[in-house]
Amino acid sequence: MTVVRALARPLLSMIFVAQGVNSIRNPEPLVPKAQPVTDRLVPMVKNVAPAQIADRIPETTVNLVRLNGAVQVLGGLALASGKGRRTGAAVLAATLIPVTVAGHPFWQVKDKEARGVQRIQFMKNLGLFGGLLLAAVDTEGKPGVAWRATHGARAAKRETKRGAKAAKRETKQLAREAKHAAKLAKAELNLG
Repeated sequence: MTVVRALARPLLSMIFVAQGVNSIRNPEPLVPKAQPVTDRLVPMVKNVAPAQIADRIPETTVNLVRLNGAVQVLGGLALASGKGRRTGAAVLAATLIPVTVAGHPFWQVKDKEARGVQRIQFMKNLGLFGGLLLAAVDTEGKPGVAWRATHGARAAKRETKRGAKAAKRETKQLAREAKHAAKLAKAELNLG
């Protein structure tokens, strides 16, 4: 791991761990902003999710805020520690979407100054989202699965072509040798 990655991952995850812990300990101040989003999101998720999962989704906004906080803490620790870093970054990016929509709806704010503050916070979250997406696809310079699959398929195709050409050459060579042996046998029969 490079020095940049060793520094960047914990720095990027710090806000999620801190906010996640705060959401778990003290969710009540976040409930009024989260309520409109959870009221729309929970029924939709329950309709789409399998019954085993849908039954376990919390109904109350307080518990949903706490659950989101716990997910952010776990995702942040995964990203910071490097154990499950890509999954942690993807999970954090997913949690950031409803948090941003609920927490910074600048388009609904009437006061010009407050709207500007909320727009900045919204854009800050978009920047964090972009950083998390980069962290989620970072393979640390090693080829990713898609690259390996593509290049593996190309290599297999190349090897198959080489094998087919070699087999064709060998077949031609064997045919020439058989023809030559047949001529020699015929000549021996004619002489003998």
